[in-house]
Amino acid sequence: MTKDTERIEREIEAARARLASTLDELAVRADPQRIADETKHIVVAKLNEPKLKYSLIGAAALVGGLILLKIFR
Repeated sequence: MTKDTERIEREIEAARARLASTLDELAVRADPQRIADETKHIVVAKLNEPKLKYSLIGAAALVGGLILLKIFR
């Protein structure tokens, strides 16, 4: 009986340790500041790709030109 109790206590402690580790990992993954920083770095890296960068500049120039044309017509 004592061995069963000790085994159960060891299993409970092991489960608690795994749960604590999982909770710590979830806390790191769900940190809003970390998520925002990673997203910002991904977006900035994507926007610095020449193909996308120059396409956006061209689209902005076209929209700006159309707005000026509409205003001064």
